[in-house]
Amino acid sequence: MSGGILDHRFDAIVVGAGMGGGVLGRTLTERGLSVLFLEKGRSGWRREETGLDLTSEDPVARLMFGAWPDPIEIDDGGGPRSMYAPLGCGVGGSSVFFAATLERPERHDLDDGWPVSYEEMGPWYDQAERILHVRGEPDPLSDVPCPNLQAAPPSTAADAAIMGQLRRNGQHPYRLHVALRYVPGCAECLGRKCPRTCKMDGRSAGVEPALATGRAALLEECEVLRLVGGPTRISAVEVLHGGEVRRLTAPRIILAAGALSTPRLLIASASEAWPQGCGNGGDLVGRNLMVHLNEMFAVWPRRGDATGAEGPSRAVALRDLMIRDGHRLGMVQSLGVDAREPEILHAFRQRMSRHALGRTRLAREWARVPAKAASRVLGTAKLFVGLLEDHPDPANRIVVDPGRPGQIICRYHIPEELQARRRLFRRGIRQAFRNLHPLFLNHAAEPNWGHSCGTARMGRDPATSVVDPTCRVHGLENLWIADTSVFPTSMGVNPSLTLAANALRVGSIIAGKAS
Repeated sequence: MSGGILDHRFDAIVVGAGMGGGVLGRTLTERGLSVLFLEKGRSGWRREETGLDLTSEDPVARLMFGAWPDPIEIDDGGGPRSMYAPLGCGVGGSSVFFAATLERPERHDLDDGWPVSYEEMGPWYDQAERILHVRGEPDPLSDVPCPNLQAAPPSTAADAAIMGQLRRNGQHPYRLHVALRYVPGCAECLGRKCPRTCKMDGRSAGVEPALATGRAALLEECEVLRLVGGPTRISAVEVLHGGEVRRLTAPRIILAAGALSTPRLLIASASEAWPQGCGNGGDLVGRNLMVHLNEMFAVWPRRGDATGAEGPSRAVALRDLMIRDGHRLGMVQSLGVDAREPEILHAFRQRMSRHALGRTRLAREWARVPAKAASRVLGTAKLFVGLLEDHPDPANRIVVDPGRPGQIICRYHIPEELQARRRLFRRGIRQAFRNLHPLFLNHAAEPNWGHSCGTARMGRDPATSVVDPTCRVHGLENLWIADTSVFPTSMGVNPSLTLAANALRVGSIIAGKAS
Protein backbone atom coordinates (compact mmCIF):
# COMPACT_ATOMS: atom_id res chain seq x y z
CA MET A 1 0.00 0.00 0.00
CA SER A 2 2.83 2.43 0.82
CA GLY A 3 4.14 2.19 -2.72
CA GLY A 4 0.75 3.33 -4.00
CA ILE A 5 0.72 6.21 -1.55
CA LEU A 6 4.16 7.36 -2.61
CA ASP A 7 3.20 7.30 -6.27
CA HIS A 8 -0.09 9.17 -5.80
CA ARG A 9 -0.43 12.89 -6.47
CA PHE A 10 -2.07 14.70 -3.54
CA ASP A 11 -3.46 18.22 -3.32
CA ALA A 12 -1.70 18.80 0.00
CA ILE A 13 0.96 17.27 2.23
CA VAL A 14 0.49 17.72 5.98
CA VAL A 15 3.62 17.12 8.08
CA GLY A 16 2.47 15.87 11.47
CA ALA A 17 -0.74 14.12 12.50
CA GLY A 18 -1.43 15.71 15.88
CA MET A 19 -4.24 18.09 16.81
CA GLY A 20 -3.22 20.85 14.39
CA GLY A 21 -2.35 18.64 11.43
CA GLY A 22 -5.25 16.27 12.00
CA VAL A 23 -7.94 18.96 12.20
CA LEU A 24 -6.51 20.91 9.26
CA GLY A 25 -6.25 17.75 7.14
CA ARG A 26 -9.85 16.89 7.99
CA THR A 27 -10.93 20.39 6.92
CA LEU A 28 -9.18 20.04 3.56
CA THR A 29 -10.68 16.64 2.82
CA GLU A 30 -14.18 17.80 3.75
CA ARG A 31 -13.68 20.66 1.28
CA GLY A 32 -12.82 18.18 -1.49
CA LEU A 33 -8.99 18.20 -1.44
CA SER A 34 -6.82 15.10 -1.17
CA VAL A 35 -4.32 14.98 1.70
CA LEU A 36 -1.25 12.95 2.58
CA PHE A 37 -0.35 12.90 6.29
CA LEU A 38 3.35 12.32 7.02
CA GLU A 39 3.91 11.04 10.55
CA LYS A 40 7.24 10.19 12.21
CA GLY A 41 5.57 7.78 14.64
CA ARG A 42 3.14 4.93 14.23
CA SER A 43 -0.63 4.77 13.96
CA GLY A 44 -0.82 2.27 16.83
CA TRP A 45 -3.74 -0.02 17.56
CA ARG A 46 -7.14 1.59 17.99
CA ARG A 47 -8.04 -0.61 20.95
CA GLU A 48 -4.88 0.05 22.93
CA GLU A 49 -5.08 1.94 26.23
CA THR A 50 -1.41 2.81 26.54
CA GLY A 51 -0.25 5.41 29.05
CA LEU A 52 2.57 7.84 28.33
CA ASP A 53 5.35 6.15 30.32
CA LEU A 54 7.50 9.09 31.38
CA THR A 55 10.16 6.84 32.91
CA SER A 56 10.97 4.72 29.84
CA GLU A 57 14.32 5.53 28.20
CA ASP A 58 14.21 2.91 25.44
CA PRO A 59 13.67 4.73 22.11
CA VAL A 60 12.13 1.68 20.42
CA ALA A 61 9.71 1.11 23.29
CA ARG A 62 8.83 4.81 23.38
CA LEU A 63 7.96 4.81 19.69
CA MET A 64 5.90 1.67 20.16
CA PHE A 65 3.60 3.32 22.70
CA GLY A 66 3.54 6.68 20.91
CA ALA A 67 6.06 8.87 22.74
CA TRP A 68 8.82 11.01 21.28
CA PRO A 69 11.71 8.54 21.19
CA ASP A 70 14.66 10.74 22.14
CA PRO A 71 15.41 13.10 25.02
CA ILE A 72 15.37 16.80 24.24
CA GLU A 73 18.41 18.89 25.13
CA ILE A 74 17.88 22.02 27.22
CA ASP A 75 20.39 24.73 28.07
CA ASP A 76 18.94 27.02 30.74
CA GLY A 77 22.20 28.77 31.55
CA GLY A 78 23.69 25.98 33.60
CA GLY A 79 24.96 23.96 30.64
CA PRO A 80 23.08 21.47 28.47
CA ARG A 81 21.05 18.70 30.06
CA SER A 82 18.79 16.04 28.61
CA MET A 83 15.25 15.10 29.59
CA TYR A 84 12.32 13.19 28.18
CA ALA A 85 9.55 15.68 27.49
CA PRO A 86 5.84 14.76 27.59
CA LEU A 87 5.61 14.72 23.78
CA GLY A 88 3.67 12.27 21.66
CA CYS A 89 4.97 10.76 18.43
CA GLY A 90 2.35 8.97 16.40
CA VAL A 91 -1.10 9.55 14.98
CA GLY A 92 -2.76 12.08 17.27
CA GLY A 93 0.60 13.25 18.62
CA SER A 94 0.55 14.41 22.24
CA SER A 95 -3.20 14.93 22.04
CA VAL A 96 -4.01 11.21 22.33
CA PHE A 97 -2.62 11.39 25.86
CA PHE A 98 -3.33 14.91 27.09
CA ALA A 99 -5.66 16.94 24.84
CA ALA A 100 -8.90 16.64 26.79
CA THR A 101 -8.73 20.20 28.19
CA LEU A 102 -10.02 22.66 25.59
CA GLU A 103 -10.46 26.10 27.15
CA ARG A 104 -11.08 29.35 25.31
CA PRO A 105 -8.51 32.05 25.97
CA GLU A 106 -9.40 35.46 27.35
CA ARG A 107 -10.12 38.36 25.00
CA HIS A 108 -6.87 40.04 25.99
CA ASP A 109 -4.93 36.88 25.13
CA LEU A 110 -5.54 37.49 21.42
CA ASP A 111 -6.29 41.19 21.21
CA ASP A 112 -2.97 42.03 22.89
CA GLY A 113 -0.46 40.76 20.32
CA TRP A 114 -2.27 38.58 17.77
CA PRO A 115 -2.90 39.80 14.20
CA VAL A 116 -6.21 37.89 14.33
CA SER A 117 -8.67 39.39 16.81
CA TYR A 118 -10.76 37.51 19.35
CA GLU A 119 -13.88 38.44 17.39
CA GLU A 120 -12.40 37.02 14.18
CA MET A 121 -11.51 33.78 15.95
CA GLY A 122 -14.92 33.49 17.61
CA PRO A 123 -16.69 31.47 14.86
CA TRP A 124 -13.72 29.09 14.67
CA TYR A 125 -13.83 28.51 18.44
CA ASP A 126 -17.55 27.78 18.07
CA GLN A 127 -16.86 25.27 15.30
CA ALA A 128 -13.98 23.66 17.18
CA GLU A 129 -16.13 23.19 20.27
CA ARG A 130 -18.78 21.56 18.10
CA ILE A 131 -16.59 19.01 16.30
CA LEU A 132 -14.63 18.28 19.49
CA HIS A 133 -17.80 17.77 21.59
CA VAL A 134 -16.55 20.09 24.33
CA ARG A 135 -18.40 19.75 27.63
CA GLY A 136 -18.34 21.80 30.79
CA GLU A 137 -19.89 24.88 32.40
CA PRO A 138 -19.66 28.53 31.29
CA ASP A 139 -16.99 30.54 33.07
CA PRO A 140 -18.95 32.75 35.54
CA LEU A 141 -16.43 35.56 35.03
CA SER A 142 -16.90 35.65 31.24
CA ASP A 143 -19.56 37.25 29.06
CA VAL A 144 -18.48 35.32 25.95
CA PRO A 145 -21.17 32.88 24.78
CA CYS A 146 -20.16 29.29 24.02
CA PRO A 147 -23.16 28.09 21.98
CA ASN A 148 -21.78 24.61 21.37
CA LEU A 149 -20.66 23.89 24.94
CA GLN A 150 -22.44 20.75 26.11
CA ALA A 151 -23.33 19.81 29.68
CA ALA A 152 -20.96 17.57 31.63
CA PRO A 153 -21.92 14.75 34.00
CA PRO A 154 -22.46 15.64 37.68
CA SER A 155 -19.35 16.38 39.70
CA THR A 156 -17.92 13.82 42.08
CA ALA A 157 -18.38 14.41 45.80
CA ALA A 158 -14.75 15.45 46.19
CA ASP A 159 -14.91 17.94 43.31
CA ALA A 160 -18.19 19.36 44.59
CA ALA A 161 -16.64 19.82 48.04
CA ILE A 162 -13.58 21.56 46.59
CA MET A 163 -15.70 23.86 44.44
CA GLY A 164 -17.91 24.67 47.42
CA GLN A 165 -14.91 25.69 49.50
CA LEU A 166 -13.51 27.78 46.66
CA ARG A 167 -16.81 29.65 46.42
CA ARG A 168 -16.76 30.27 50.17
CA ASN A 169 -13.29 31.69 49.63
CA GLY A 170 -14.77 34.22 47.18
CA GLN A 171 -13.60 32.42 44.02
CA HIS A 172 -15.58 31.53 40.89
CA PRO A 173 -14.88 27.87 39.98
CA TYR A 174 -16.67 26.10 37.16
CA ARG A 175 -16.68 22.74 35.42
CA LEU A 176 -13.57 22.50 33.22
CA HIS A 177 -14.10 22.40 29.45
CA VAL A 178 -13.06 18.97 28.20
CA ALA A 179 -13.29 17.16 24.85
CA LEU A 180 -14.92 14.01 26.17
CA ARG A 181 -18.14 12.55 24.77
CA TYR A 182 -18.72 10.56 27.98
CA VAL A 183 -19.94 7.46 26.18
CA PRO A 184 -21.28 4.65 28.43
CA GLY A 185 -18.39 3.28 30.45
CA CYS A 186 -16.28 6.41 29.89
CA ALA A 187 -13.13 6.19 32.00
CA GLU A 188 -12.00 9.77 31.30
CA CYS A 189 -8.80 8.50 29.65
CA LEU A 190 -6.56 11.37 30.68
CA GLY A 191 -2.85 10.66 30.50
CA ARG A 192 -3.38 7.61 28.29
CA LYS A 193 -4.79 6.63 24.91
CA CYS A 194 -8.50 6.00 24.81
CA PRO A 195 -9.54 2.73 23.12
CA ARG A 196 -12.93 4.24 22.25
CA THR A 197 -13.79 7.30 20.17
CA CYS A 198 -14.78 9.18 23.30
CA LYS A 199 -11.85 11.52 23.77
CA MET A 200 -11.76 14.04 20.93
CA ASP A 201 -8.09 14.34 20.04
CA GLY A 202 -6.10 14.79 16.84
CA ARG A 203 -6.69 11.17 15.97
CA SER A 204 -10.43 10.75 16.64
CA ALA A 205 -11.46 14.29 15.62
CA GLY A 206 -8.90 14.83 12.87
CA VAL A 207 -7.02 12.05 11.11
CA GLU A 208 -9.67 9.34 11.35
CA PRO A 209 -12.51 11.51 9.93
CA ALA A 210 -10.14 12.65 7.17
CA LEU A 211 -9.30 9.06 6.24
CA ALA A 212 -12.99 8.17 6.33
CA THR A 213 -13.67 10.62 3.46
CA GLY A 214 -11.55 8.47 1.13
CA ARG A 215 -9.53 11.56 0.18
CA ALA A 216 -6.67 11.12 2.66
CA ALA A 217 -3.81 8.72 3.21
CA LEU A 218 -1.35 8.25 6.06
CA LEU A 219 2.34 7.49 5.72
CA GLU A 220 3.54 6.42 9.17
CA GLU A 221 7.13 5.88 10.35
CA CYS A 222 8.09 8.61 7.91
CA GLU A 223 10.74 11.10 9.06
CA VAL A 224 10.73 14.45 7.25
CA LEU A 225 14.31 15.56 6.69
CA ARG A 226 13.95 18.93 4.96
CA LEU A 227 12.02 21.08 2.51
CA VAL A 228 13.35 21.59 -1.00
CA GLY A 229 12.61 24.49 -3.33
CA GLY A 230 13.42 27.87 -4.75
CA PRO A 231 13.18 31.37 -3.29
CA THR A 232 9.36 31.61 -3.32
CA ARG A 233 8.02 28.05 -3.52
CA ILE A 234 8.43 24.60 -1.97
CA SER A 235 8.96 22.00 -4.68
CA ALA A 236 9.30 18.85 -2.55
CA VAL A 237 9.42 17.37 0.92
CA GLU A 238 12.42 15.12 1.47
CA VAL A 239 11.66 12.16 3.73
CA LEU A 240 13.23 9.00 5.09
CA HIS A 241 10.82 6.08 4.82
CA GLY A 242 11.60 2.39 4.93
CA GLY A 243 15.32 3.16 4.97
CA GLU A 244 15.08 5.08 1.69
CA VAL A 245 15.30 8.84 1.10
CA ARG A 246 12.55 10.08 -1.22
CA ARG A 247 11.07 13.38 -2.36
CA LEU A 248 7.32 13.85 -2.19
CA THR A 249 5.51 16.63 -4.01
CA ALA A 250 2.20 18.46 -3.68
CA PRO A 251 1.08 21.99 -4.59
CA ARG A 252 0.39 22.79 -0.91
CA ILE A 253 2.64 21.99 2.07
CA ILE A 254 1.50 22.41 5.67
CA LEU A 255 3.84 22.00 8.63
CA ALA A 256 2.20 20.80 11.84
CA ALA A 257 5.13 19.08 13.57
CA GLY A 258 4.91 21.16 16.75
CA ALA A 259 6.68 24.21 18.11
CA LEU A 260 9.85 22.25 18.91
CA SER A 261 10.16 20.42 15.57
CA THR A 262 8.68 22.76 12.95
CA PRO A 263 11.43 25.40 13.42
CA ARG A 264 14.06 22.66 13.46
CA LEU A 265 12.81 21.43 10.10
CA LEU A 266 12.78 24.95 8.62
CA ILE A 267 16.33 25.69 9.76
CA ALA A 268 17.56 22.27 8.59
CA SER A 269 16.26 23.16 5.10
CA ALA A 270 19.01 25.74 4.58
CA SER A 271 20.14 25.92 0.97
CA GLU A 272 21.49 28.39 -1.56
CA ALA A 273 17.97 29.77 -1.90
CA TRP A 274 17.52 29.96 1.90
CA PRO A 275 20.97 30.46 3.52
CA GLN A 276 19.60 30.61 7.09
CA GLY A 277 16.83 28.11 6.54
CA CYS A 278 13.44 28.08 4.88
CA GLY A 279 11.40 31.15 5.85
CA ASN A 280 14.24 32.39 8.05
CA GLY A 281 15.52 35.44 6.21
CA GLY A 282 14.97 37.55 9.32
CA ASP A 283 16.58 35.02 11.70
CA LEU A 284 13.27 34.66 13.55
CA VAL A 285 12.58 30.96 13.06
CA GLY A 286 13.03 29.16 16.36
CA ARG A 287 13.06 32.35 18.44
CA ASN A 288 10.48 33.54 21.00
CA LEU A 289 10.06 30.04 22.43
CA MET A 290 7.40 30.10 25.15
CA VAL A 291 6.09 27.48 27.54
CA HIS A 292 3.76 27.56 30.51
CA LEU A 293 5.31 27.25 33.94
CA ASN A 294 3.46 24.55 35.88
CA GLU A 295 2.63 25.15 39.52
CA MET A 296 1.70 21.67 40.72
CA PHE A 297 -0.05 21.27 44.04
CA ALA A 298 -2.16 18.79 45.96
CA VAL A 299 -5.26 19.35 48.06
CA TRP A 300 -7.11 16.94 50.33
CA PRO A 301 -10.89 17.21 50.64
CA ARG A 302 -12.15 17.11 54.21
CA ARG A 303 -12.59 13.64 55.64
CA GLY A 304 -16.06 12.44 54.79
CA ASP A 305 -16.38 14.57 51.63
CA ALA A 306 -14.81 11.89 49.44
CA THR A 307 -12.05 9.34 49.25
CA GLY A 308 -9.38 8.48 46.77
CA ALA A 309 -11.60 5.63 45.57
CA GLU A 310 -13.33 8.12 43.29
CA GLY A 311 -10.14 8.34 41.27
CA PRO A 312 -8.75 11.36 39.47
CA SER A 313 -10.97 13.74 37.53
CA ARG A 314 -10.30 16.72 35.31
CA ALA A 315 -13.28 18.80 36.31
CA VAL A 316 -12.47 21.91 38.37
CA ALA A 317 -11.37 25.17 36.73
CA LEU A 318 -10.64 28.60 38.15
CA ARG A 319 -9.91 31.86 36.29
CA ASP A 320 -9.83 34.31 39.19
CA LEU A 321 -6.03 34.51 38.89
CA MET A 322 -5.80 35.26 35.16
CA ILE A 323 -4.80 38.85 35.99
CA ARG A 324 -3.63 39.89 39.45
CA ASP A 325 -2.29 43.29 40.46
CA GLY A 326 -2.09 44.19 36.77
CA HIS A 327 0.07 41.14 35.90
CA ARG A 328 -0.97 38.35 33.54
CA LEU A 329 -0.83 35.01 35.33
CA GLY A 330 -3.03 32.09 34.27
CA MET A 331 -5.79 29.63 35.03
CA VAL A 332 -5.86 26.85 37.62
CA GLN A 333 -7.39 23.43 36.97
CA SER A 334 -7.56 19.93 38.36
CA LEU A 335 -4.97 17.76 36.69
CA GLY A 336 -6.97 14.61 36.02
CA VAL A 337 -4.19 12.10 36.74
CA ASP A 338 -3.30 10.01 39.76
CA ALA A 339 -0.33 10.79 41.93
CA ARG A 340 1.19 7.55 40.72
CA GLU A 341 4.72 6.43 41.34
CA PRO A 342 5.84 6.67 37.64
CA GLU A 343 4.75 10.32 37.37
CA ILE A 344 6.37 11.21 40.69
CA LEU A 345 9.55 9.37 39.71
CA HIS A 346 9.65 11.32 36.44
CA ALA A 347 9.29 14.60 38.40
CA PHE A 348 12.09 13.66 40.80
CA ARG A 349 14.40 12.75 37.92
CA GLN A 350 13.64 16.02 36.13
CA ARG A 351 14.69 18.02 39.17
CA MET A 352 17.79 15.91 39.74
CA SER A 353 18.89 16.38 36.12
CA ARG A 354 19.73 20.01 36.91
CA HIS A 355 22.75 18.80 38.84
CA ALA A 356 25.61 16.69 37.53
CA LEU A 357 25.35 14.11 40.33
CA GLY A 358 21.64 13.75 39.69
CA ARG A 359 22.28 12.55 36.13
CA THR A 360 24.21 9.43 37.17
CA ARG A 361 22.59 6.03 36.81
CA LEU A 362 22.88 5.41 40.57
CA ALA A 363 21.07 8.65 41.42
CA ARG A 364 18.33 7.97 38.88
CA GLU A 365 17.72 4.54 40.39
CA TRP A 366 17.84 5.91 43.96
CA ALA A 367 15.02 8.31 43.03
CA ARG A 368 12.63 5.34 43.11
CA VAL A 369 12.78 5.32 46.92
CA PRO A 370 11.36 8.82 47.59
CA ALA A 371 8.98 8.41 44.63
CA LYS A 372 7.44 5.32 46.23
CA ALA A 373 7.10 7.08 49.58
CA ALA A 374 5.57 10.18 48.01
CA SER A 375 3.03 8.13 46.05
CA ARG A 376 1.75 6.65 49.31
CA VAL A 377 1.38 10.07 50.93
CA LEU A 378 -0.35 11.59 47.89
CA GLY A 379 -2.53 8.59 47.13
CA THR A 380 -5.80 10.23 48.24
CA ALA A 381 -4.92 13.77 47.14
CA LYS A 382 -6.52 15.71 44.33
CA LEU A 383 -3.84 17.18 42.07
CA PHE A 384 -4.08 20.64 40.55
CA VAL A 385 -1.93 22.72 38.23
CA GLY A 386 -1.64 26.43 37.69
CA LEU A 387 -0.60 27.42 34.14
CA LEU A 388 1.53 30.56 34.33
CA GLU A 389 1.69 32.52 31.09
CA ASP A 390 5.12 33.01 29.54
CA HIS A 391 6.07 36.06 27.47
CA PRO A 392 8.03 35.97 24.19
CA ASP A 393 11.78 36.47 24.40
CA PRO A 394 13.95 36.23 21.25
CA ALA A 395 16.79 34.71 23.32
CA ASN A 396 14.62 31.69 24.14
CA ARG A 397 14.85 29.55 21.06
CA ILE A 398 15.26 26.28 19.20
CA VAL A 399 18.67 25.76 17.64
CA VAL A 400 19.92 23.17 15.16
CA ASP A 401 23.24 21.34 15.40
CA PRO A 402 24.26 20.50 11.80
CA GLY A 403 25.84 17.30 13.07
CA ARG A 404 22.60 16.29 14.83
CA PRO A 405 19.76 17.74 12.74
CA GLY A 406 17.21 15.41 14.31
CA GLN A 407 17.98 16.51 17.88
CA ILE A 408 15.62 18.97 19.60
CA ILE A 409 17.83 21.58 21.29
CA CYS A 410 16.26 24.36 23.38
CA ARG A 411 17.88 27.42 24.88
CA TYR A 412 15.51 28.66 27.52
CA HIS A 413 16.01 30.88 30.55
CA ILE A 414 13.52 32.22 33.06
CA PRO A 415 13.86 36.00 33.49
CA GLU A 416 13.31 37.80 36.77
CA GLU A 417 9.99 39.27 35.63
CA LEU A 418 8.65 35.72 35.15
CA GLN A 419 10.02 34.66 38.53
CA ALA A 420 8.26 37.66 40.11
CA ARG A 421 4.96 36.74 38.44
CA ARG A 422 5.49 33.15 39.60
CA ARG A 423 5.79 34.27 43.23
CA LEU A 424 2.61 36.33 42.81
CA PHE A 425 0.83 33.34 41.26
CA ARG A 426 1.78 31.00 44.08
CA ARG A 427 0.58 33.52 46.68
CA GLY A 428 -2.71 33.81 44.79
CA ILE A 429 -3.14 30.02 44.70
CA ARG A 430 -2.53 29.73 48.45
CA GLN A 431 -5.14 32.41 49.10
CA ALA A 432 -7.70 30.97 46.66
CA PHE A 433 -7.36 27.44 48.09
CA ARG A 434 -7.17 28.39 51.77
CA ASN A 435 -8.80 25.84 54.08
CA LEU A 436 -7.97 23.18 51.46
CA HIS A 437 -4.34 23.12 52.64
CA PRO A 438 -2.61 23.32 49.21
CA LEU A 439 0.77 21.62 49.15
CA PHE A 440 3.04 22.69 46.28
CA LEU A 441 4.86 19.78 44.68
CA ASN A 442 7.52 21.82 42.91
CA HIS A 443 9.93 24.31 44.43
CA ALA A 444 11.85 25.36 41.32
CA ALA A 445 10.10 26.61 38.20
CA GLU A 446 8.83 23.73 36.03
CA PRO A 447 8.50 24.56 32.31
CA ASN A 448 5.71 22.64 30.59
CA TRP A 449 7.38 21.44 27.40
CA GLY A 450 4.10 19.98 26.21
CA HIS A 451 2.77 23.55 25.88
CA SER A 452 5.65 25.00 23.86
CA CYS A 453 4.74 27.67 21.32
CA GLY A 454 5.84 30.85 19.53
CA THR A 455 8.82 29.65 17.49
CA ALA A 456 7.38 30.72 14.10
CA ARG A 457 5.23 33.59 15.25
CA MET A 458 2.31 35.04 13.33
CA GLY A 459 2.24 38.70 12.35
CA ARG A 460 1.64 41.20 9.58
CA ASP A 461 5.23 42.46 9.32
CA PRO A 462 7.82 40.03 7.84
CA ALA A 463 10.48 41.88 9.84
CA THR A 464 8.96 40.71 13.12
CA SER A 465 7.15 37.48 12.23
CA VAL A 466 7.56 34.21 10.31
CA VAL A 467 4.00 33.70 9.02
CA ASP A 468 1.27 36.14 7.96
CA PRO A 469 -2.23 36.24 9.54
CA THR A 470 -3.29 33.31 7.30
CA CYS A 471 -0.31 31.32 8.68
CA ARG A 472 1.39 31.26 5.28
CA VAL A 473 5.16 31.65 5.61
CA HIS A 474 6.22 35.13 4.50
CA GLY A 475 7.67 35.07 0.98
CA LEU A 476 6.60 31.51 0.17
CA GLU A 477 3.56 30.83 -1.98
CA ASN A 478 2.65 27.33 -0.89
CA LEU A 479 3.91 26.77 2.68
CA TRP A 480 1.71 27.15 5.77
CA ILE A 481 2.24 26.34 9.46
CA ALA A 482 -0.65 24.97 11.55
CA ASP A 483 0.75 24.22 14.99
CA THR A 484 1.48 26.25 18.12
CA SER A 485 4.66 27.61 16.53
CA VAL A 486 2.57 30.47 15.15
CA PHE A 487 1.21 31.65 18.53
CA PRO A 488 2.43 35.22 19.24
CA THR A 489 1.61 34.77 22.96
CA SER A 490 1.33 31.70 25.17
CA MET A 491 -1.96 32.82 26.77
CA GLY A 492 -3.04 31.74 30.23
CA VAL A 493 -4.95 28.60 29.19
CA ASN A 494 -4.25 25.24 27.57
CA PRO A 495 -3.38 25.71 23.88
CA SER A 496 -5.41 22.83 22.39
CA LEU A 497 -8.69 24.62 21.58
CA THR A 498 -6.91 27.58 20.00
CA LEU A 499 -4.73 25.14 18.05
CA ALA A 500 -7.81 23.34 16.70
CA ALA A 501 -9.72 26.55 15.97
CA ASN A 502 -6.78 28.04 14.10
CA ALA A 503 -6.32 24.81 12.12
CA LEU A 504 -9.97 25.02 11.06
CA ARG A 505 -9.46 28.64 10.02
CA VAL A 506 -6.25 28.04 8.08
CA GLY A 507 -7.62 24.89 6.44
CA SER A 508 -10.64 26.84 5.23
CA ILE A 509 -8.39 29.56 3.83
CA ILE A 510 -6.24 27.03 1.95
CA ALA A 511 -9.29 25.21 0.61
CA GLY A 512 -10.85 28.52 -0.44
CA LYS A 513 -7.80 29.44 -2.47
CA ALA A 514 -7.95 26.05 -4.18
CA SER A 515 -11.60 26.40 -5.23
